[in-house]
Amino acid sequence: MGDTKRKRGRKPKSTPKSPSQDALDLPSTAAAAAAVEEVLSVGSVDLIEPSASDHRRRGGRPKKRSKSVQKSEPSSPVVSPSRRAVPRAVDNGDLALIHCDSVGPAEAAARMVPAMDAVVKVFCVHTEPNFSLPWQRKRQYSSSSSGFVIKGRRVLTNAHSVEHYTQVKVKKRGSDTKYLAKVLAIGTECDIAMLTVDDDEFWEGVLPVEFGELPALQDAVTVVGYPIGGDTISVTSGVVSRIEILSYVHGSTELLGLQIDAAINSGNSGGPAFSDKGNCVGIAFQSLKHEDAENIGYVIPTPVIMHFIQDYEKNGAYT
Repeated sequence: MGDTKRKRGRKPKSTPKSPSQDALDLPSTAAAAAAVEEVLSVGSVDLIEPSASDHRRRGGRPKKRSKSVQKSEPSSPVVSPSRRAVPRAVDNGDLALIHCDSVGPAEAAARMVPAMDAVVKVFCVHTEPNFSLPWQRKRQYSSSSSGFVIKGRRVLTNAHSVEHYTQVKVKKRGSDTKYLAKVLAIGTECDIAMLTVDDDEFWEGVLPVEFGELPALQDAVTVVGYPIGGDTISVTSGVVSRIEILSYVHGSTELLGLQIDAAINSGNSGGPAFSDKGNCVGIAFQSLKHEDAENIGYVIPTPVIMHFIQDYEKNGAYT
């Protein structure tokens, strides 16, 4: 007992120690020995050893090691750091990585709202002739309607919006400035008029409207304009209800027209009707007001509009 060494603070053991216990003063009971053996097992050291497939050490943290193992699996997707990816839910409940740079500008533009900045408000002062007294005119009156910008620094609206005009002004969306407009052509039969503005400031930041094909039945349409009920731009939507030869009230003619169920009120005249692709498919010009009828509006289709534009470009005037 005199040669036996013991640690400070521990009681001397009554049983002699084995030679393998010279360096450590461990309990002699079986339960204590089993507890110490569990603490000093190799399993606790196994976490800091690198696996066979990963040669990089992660500081011994289990979470970091599990991520490195997942990256080494061939089934996990590997994304280049130079490309950004956005998670999106798919049908099977998993997340798919959709690269942002794989979406083209055409697809992004197809999901955007039609360019409503090209829709303008038209102010007109009318002076009708007096056929009973040809040497004088009737009292002036003013009206407001809608129009939209097309290629060639021109504006399209309805003919009845500028009928017997004395002065025509246009105003862009979100602006209080009224620009003096000049009437280039008036097509009474098709109820279309063409305007232009000499001030270059009016055309800054305005993109012209693109025309689309003749829509089919049940195709979605969106009518944009400045109807009564407010001063800002208005948007109404509907579908194409009917395509047939219609009676044009202003010109007392019968031409191809579209019937839609979108609301067309006073002030919508001359405003464009857009398709779901953002292209102009017509010009709102009249509606049916009857106690037995609801949501019946009429639109001038693109074939009639293109005929008017081509006639002006060919002859310099509407013929």
